[in-house]
Amino acid sequence: MATAKSMTTGKGPGIFLRWVLPVIGAAVALATLFWLYRGLDVGRFLSAVATAHMGWLVMLAATILLEQLTRGWKWRQILFDLKPISTVRLFGAIMAGYGVAIVVPLGVSPLVRSWLIARLEGLRMASVLMTSAIERFLDGIVFALLAAFVALAGRTPDVDGDVRMGLAVAGGLNLLLFSGLLYLLFIGRSPLGRENARLSRCIDWLAARGRGRLDGLRQAVRDGIVWPRDRNRQIGAVLASVVMKLIAVTHFLWAGLAVGIVLAPLDYLFLMIFAGFALVLARFVRVPGGFVIGSGFALKLLGVPDEQALAMILFNHVLTIALMVVIGLLFLWRSGIDIRQAREAESKVEEIV
Repeated sequence: MATAKSMTTGKGPGIFLRWVLPVIGAAVALATLFWLYRGLDVGRFLSAVATAHMGWLVMLAATILLEQLTRGWKWRQILFDLKPISTVRLFGAIMAGYGVAIVVPLGVSPLVRSWLIARLEGLRMASVLMTSAIERFLDGIVFALLAAFVALAGRTPDVDGDVRMGLAVAGGLNLLLFSGLLYLLFIGRSPLGRENARLSRCIDWLAARGRGRLDGLRQAVRDGIVWPRDRNRQIGAVLASVVMKLIAVTHFLWAGLAVGIVLAPLDYLFLMIFAGFALVLARFVRVPGGFVIGSGFALKLLGVPDEQALAMILFNHVLTIALMVVIGLLFLWRSGIDIRQAREAESKVEEIV
């Protein structure tokens, strides 16, 4: 009876977090866009979408995939000493993680992709998840450095004053955060080898909550805190993170060219940084629509006509979602895994932590 009650009481908050909150977030995003572009000429907007140059949209789709393929190659460099895994398989797992997170609202894609690689490669999920965290922290450091560059470069067209200062502060805070997390991750690896260490006792307590599912968690975590021993792979991982961001910068270039908009090079970098910060903030408060809202504000600051700006956002957002859902779920299917299995594995981890 108590079990049934706990399941019932847990169901309400779960439904709210996974379905009601995303719907509210989407409504807020749409309302914000409507307010931003309240002077929109609907006819001109529809004309911009209908007459968009398909060649540039193909380039946009290609660079969206290339960015994630580069992420897969970067992840391979970090994973290599744990187990060499093909870039294509890692790319598929990344897309599957994003695909599940989109289809099932508020999913955490690193959990899905880590579970998937662990299952396919015979590894412990905790080990793979640690390498995914290292990859994300490295990404955060590079993103923060680019944000600082945009703020301090000296001239960002049409973006001055408080916005520039905000980017500098946000970039600095992000640099401290991700550098600190990466440092703590590696400095904490050594105590994991000692049973009486406080960190070891905390992880062992967490493992006990898993009712047998998390046996050996401490060693799995320790095994996953790795950095490539080979100098070329170290450099490759860092360079891949930089290349990923440069590829991401071109997304609005291709979307803009599709509707006849050309901006200065630093404007595209500013767009990527501003929309990225908005996306991170939205994820932190667990409300979708951050990328859409951030892109809308940034394009408004850059003086892009409303109709073309909204079309650029639409192309980026729709193509990203379509590619990740289709390719991600196709990879799950080819791997012989049902989306429900991926979601159940993610839910088990969320329940424990």
